[in-house]
Amino acid sequence: MCAETGSGVRTGRRSKAGNGLKILVIEDDATTGPYVAAGLREEGHTVDLVTDGREGLLQATAADYDVLIIDRMLPSLDGLSLIKTLRGAGVRTPAIMLTALSGVDDRIEGLEAGADDYLVKPFAFGELAARVAALARRPGLQEQETVLRAGDLEMDLVRRRVTRAGQEIELLPREFRLLEHLLRRKGRVQTRTMLLEAVWDISFDPQTNVVETHISRLRSKVDRPFGSGLIETVRGAGYRIAG
Repeated sequence: MCAETGSGVRTGRRSKAGNGLKILVIEDDATTGPYVAAGLREEGHTVDLVTDGREGLLQATAADYDVLIIDRMLPSLDGLSLIKTLRGAGVRTPAIMLTALSGVDDRIEGLEAGADDYLVKPFAFGELAARVAALARRPGLQEQETVLRAGDLEMDLVRRRVTRAGQEIELLPREFRLLEHLLRRKGRVQTRTMLLEAVWDISFDPQTNVVETHISRLRSKVDRPFGSGLIETVRGAGYRIAG
């Protein structure tokens, strides 16, 4: 068992990842921040720690990091706004959100804002270290296609720009991620469960219509203004981008 500290971190055995990552921790708690930073340094990572939301935003945009760890409740700029601003600016650095809010709606809100993972306080350091390593294993853009296409629809992953018939389409971060997922699997049906896991990192059914709502929003931006539908509903199965 791990002993829980008052700051919301459970101490205990630490895994030795040794990945040598560059990590930015944005956490204002006087115990949690230094503890997490010290633990990650013991893992062999280079860690910067800031305690203010606006300072964290400047740091995250000014330097190249492999992973961001962001507390939800921060002075000057809260974690949700911080992540939304980063994603809006095209910063795709994987981000883990730390929070004491554990409800399904809270998790969805964090992931909707652009977080890649969501860890509830109190947490075990070993789990945080494992999640950091998992995010770091995701292939970078240099190992993937950087432009995805379907018909006259084009998604530039580097510039985070979507166009159809040459006309730019403004998407929210989660809409962008959903469309990217469908484009990467063009012609293949993606079930509701598959989309929840891939786009929202939710491995259970939260009993919400979040998938249906976002598909509808995507269609209103990507399909309807152009008079033809690329996003197809496969009745009783799921959704796909026409191949």
